[in-house]
This record gives sequence, C-alpha cells and structure tokens, in this order.
Amino acid sequence: MVEADTASGAQQWVLLSYRLPRQPSTPRSNVWRKLKRIGAAQLGDGLVAMPADARTREALEWIAEEVVEHGGEAMLWLGQPTEITARAGLIDKMTVTVAADYLAVAAEAVETLDADPATRRRVAARLRRELHRINARDFFPPPQRDTAARAVGQLATHTVEEPAPRPAGRAAQ
Repeated sequence: MVEADTASGAQQWVLLSYRLPRQPSTPRSNVWRKLKRIGAAQLGDGLVAMPADARTREALEWIAEEVVEHGGEAMLWLGQPTEITARAGLIDKMTVTVAADYLAVAAEAVETLDADPATRRRVAARLRRELHRINARDFFPPPQRDTAARAVGQLATHTVEEPAPRPAGRAAQ
C-alpha cells in the first residue's frame, strides 16, 4: 500500500541518494542488482525512488546500510514530485519495465504450450515463481500483468495429462 498525503492526495515517494567508492566494483554491482530486483526507479546517478510504504522504505534502508558498510554514503528522503507530469513520467518509467517482464513471461508460456508435458509442468512452475517476483516490484500494474497471468494459467492447465486411450474393444467400466 502506498502512502498518500491526505491533505493534497499526493503520493509520497521514498528516495535513496547514495555514493559508493569506484573500487572495488563488487559492492556497486550488488547494490545495483538489489535496486533493480526491488523495482527502484533510477532518477539519476546514485538516486533512486520508489512509492513510499513500509516495505519499500525498509528495503531501501537495508540497501543504505549496505552502502555505508562498504565505505559509501547513503541518505533516505521522503518526498513527492511537484509536477503531475513528473509523477506520471516516474510511474511510466516503472510500468514500462514490469510490462516488458510480463510480456516476456507470457511469450514463454505461449511458446511452451507445444512442449512435452514434463517440460510444460517445469516451465509453468518456474513462470509462476517469476510472476511472483515481478508482482513484488509492480507498484502500478499494467494490462500485461493479466495477460501474463492468463498465459501461465493456460500453460498450467494445459500440463494436466490426458488419460491414456483405452485399447480398442474394451468397454468402459
């Protein structure tokens, strides 16, 4: 759930401003991967934003601690864009990323429909997990979310093996 300013109805955002030493590069890469995994929008070099709620705030607090542990600087902010177009642009930026991920899941589910039953079961289970990961960073659900869920659901129901045909001449019991 995203926090809103009740007086103006404006949505609050949590921002992380951070700076890490260039060397070693491993901590920088780890921070970048974690920010990407949680769905943070990159606003600039060392500045990311997410809709403010308890979960996103805690996630960015953990990453800020990691930055400091590796000799960097980190600061969390709460704020909101002053212009509606800036807010819409930020939301669009976040939505485009997850929409592409949903489309990739849907495409793989459709491609796998013709595979053997064991492959369909394995891929359906993996795609369900992937949908769960995408949902965790999807703050503004695009229509592609439903498309991907339907495609994975169709793949999952398509994995149920049909009973083997009965030998000719035997009556059903």
